[in-house]
Amino acid sequence: EFRRVLFQRPDDAIYPGFDKQTEDDLAGEQIFVSNFKPIYEEEMKDLSERVDFFEIFTDPMKKHMHRCLKEGGVNMCSAKPRIWHGEITKNPRYLQVRPDVARPRDKYLAQLGTRLYRKLPATDPCVFPVASVIGGRRNNPPDEINGVKILPLCVFNPIHYQEIPELFIDYVCSVTGKSPSTTGAGSEGALTKGPFNAINATADLNNALVSMILTGYGGFSSAAGYIGPNYKVDHDISLLIPEVWCRMTPEERSPENLIKNGALEKLDDFEMDTPEGGKRTVLASRLGYRITDKFVSHYFGRIFDNPCAAINEEMLKPEVQSLEVFADGVDNLVEAERKSALNYFKDGTIKYACPLLKIILHVMAYGNYEGKQLDDPEIRAMFTRDAVLKSDWYKKRLVTKQQRDIVLGMRNIKALEDFLGRPGYQVEATRLGIHQRLVDAERELARVSSDSYLDDLVGTLGADPIVDDEE
Repeated sequence: EFRRVLFQRPDDAIYPGFDKQTEDDLAGEQIFVSNFKPIYEEEMKDLSERVDFFEIFTDPMKKHMHRCLKEGGVNMCSAKPRIWHGEITKNPRYLQVRPDVARPRDKYLAQLGTRLYRKLPATDPCVFPVASVIGGRRNNPPDEINGVKILPLCVFNPIHYQEIPELFIDYVCSVTGKSPSTTGAGSEGALTKGPFNAINATADLNNALVSMILTGYGGFSSAAGYIGPNYKVDHDISLLIPEVWCRMTPEERSPENLIKNGALEKLDDFEMDTPEGGKRTVLASRLGYRITDKFVSHYFGRIFDNPCAAINEEMLKPEVQSLEVFADGVDNLVEAERKSALNYFKDGTIKYACPLLKIILHVMAYGNYEGKQLDDPEIRAMFTRDAVLKSDWYKKRLVTKQQRDIVLGMRNIKALEDFLGRPGYQVEATRLGIHQRLVDAERELARVSSDSYLDDLVGTLGADPIVDDEE
């Protein structure tokens, strides 16, 4: 079942013994894999006899290979991806049974430890709220493949924080750098799921925007791939972030606190000379804030003895590595954002964007909104939680939610009444408790129809009114 598995890309499993988790997973039974080489008995025998290869594997994979020899037939090895057009594919994949499902004892002990730490009674639920939302971004240095230039996108240091306007410029564009498993780079569209979405992307973006503002989550992101053109970090930084974040208190994770204490610094636009002798503005402010050496020494120091050796000055300030590459990377990012936003104007879906999303799309596409820049105090004030709660468009979302709940309640009552009215269904209706369900449905309809319900919805997501607009 899809809810029991995770879609994994074991890039490092090509090195025997390196990815212990993947080897343990692939040594199990009923594993779905893709883009692994089918290995027949003769080749499996040869691999198991190669001391320099076989002995490096973990015990589960060794046992798997020996078992394959005994059973015969076709099988696979974690370090042998598929050969495609004479080259090893960079896209091996498999479905991993979720660790909490595969190892229920570990899950139980983790929950028990948390329950004891919080001093929760056995009858109370033990919840694990989402403490932070930290996106990942793939960065690449300038490159060239088959004569085609790959523009740089390595302008971010290990951790960035963006306020809502800049954050959603990123979300709308969803730009990605060159991946080892792909042939190009660029925008993947809003929330990266455009080709699979049955409704306009504005609905998802409206919901995400309202959600982020109301919940107050900080828009943090971590770097993968490259930091500047000189430092290849792959996913090392991404794997470190949970370790750093879980060692920080909620107060320490607060963007306001980090900015106040100098752990985050703001990037500003700057002028740069052009080959023609003129000047061009590099919109570095789109990158938001980035961590400083204070953040590294204080918070990475909880993991490393010498954190500044792991995260040095050139990684904190990628422009030091190459100002030209940094400027080109920002320009590449801004241009991708512009092209992405223009699509909403071309296909007319801009009309479905909530007012705040419209501001973001106008700035992305044309550099301003009604002549005002993104840093205009009046514009920034509109993105606060208080401003959203007081806005007419947000109140419309709440009314839309109430109306849809009323329609749902009426539909539920009709379905229950229709069931009760069917000849010969009296016994089944009693067994299923339909009479009580009808009473509950009528009580729920009365609740959602009341004025107090609308008040209860304040502070919630509400519902996007796009369906009503189209009807």
